[in-house]
Amino acid sequence: MKKRVVRADLWINPVFDERLAQEQDIDFQIFPVRGNRDLALKMLSQAHVYQVSAAKDELPQEWFVSADLIAQCPQLLCVSSTGAGYDTVDVAACTAAGIAVVNQAGGNADSVAEHTLALMLSVSRRMVESDRRLRREQGFTREDVMGHEIRGKTMGLVGMGHIGTRVARLAHAFGMQVIAVDPYLSAAEIGQRGARSVSMPELLAQSDVVSLHCPRDASTLKMMNAGTFAQMKKGALFINTARGGLHDELALAQALASGHLAGAGLDVWDQEPPPLAHPLLAMDNVFATFHTAGVTHEARRNVAAIGAEQIIQLLSGQRPPRCVNPEVWPTFEKRRDALLR
Repeated sequence: MKKRVVRADLWINPVFDERLAQEQDIDFQIFPVRGNRDLALKMLSQAHVYQVSAAKDELPQEWFVSADLIAQCPQLLCVSSTGAGYDTVDVAACTAAGIAVVNQAGGNADSVAEHTLALMLSVSRRMVESDRRLRREQGFTREDVMGHEIRGKTMGLVGMGHIGTRVARLAHAFGMQVIAVDPYLSAAEIGQRGARSVSMPELLAQSDVVSLHCPRDASTLKMMNAGTFAQMKKGALFINTARGGLHDELALAQALASGHLAGAGLDVWDQEPPPLAHPLLAMDNVFATFHTAGVTHEARRNVAAIGAEQIIQLLSGQRPPRCVNPEVWPTFEKRRDALLR
């Protein structure tokens, strides 16, 4: 029996399509996200695997994996996110329906870690401010844009997964101290990954740089707000390359405007891209990027290759290494056996 895999016609590295095309028992199709809704629904209704875009502001909401869409896809066994995040997927609804959700965690970790350090260095050394002023004015001195070294400073990581662990290694290479909080890891495991385990209040109070590397869910939304920004050291930096919504953008703008925080490096936003009139974009001590931390040629190829291999493994009977809802597995196996028998 042919195993049907579908994805939307949004860009993905060609290695994904090429790898699936090599499998004789996989029928791979691409549906249009705009212009032919009936065809898209027909493909999805017959699909066993849906490779869904993780970009919440690029994929039309009607193609998000919601309970309504699931109800129209009776043969759906697996939803595979195109990235480490899965903002476009209702995981609870998938679990209730016996659908496995997988992501590509770790596939872009090196790129995101590098981007994190780039944001931190640029803000700490005031490179962005210097670049902007050099282009629009004369008469200021070099001391007017004098920054700080990061050597000897303390970096606080919220999350010590694939990315947080790599960031810790890079921070150590620059001579930084690294502390971290991660509710899913023991203090010993955090230590093995390169950081000293602390509580969240301790991390905020001790860190010269606070960097987020945690998923977006009900427990982390607006975790950085007026109260938590106030708990950070005066003159500290804030970095977010994880997900928009983890920090309160207005509260951050106020913390920067008041001088309590010295700068911020932001790759993720509530709305992506943010509106041109966004107050954070008007600040010279904010380094803003367009959710591109994990968007490199190497990372996009790696994530696509991992995604294709994981789908092939899952359809052949193997348990995927990056299952977001592992509790679904017994139900998933029964459905897979029944649908692909």
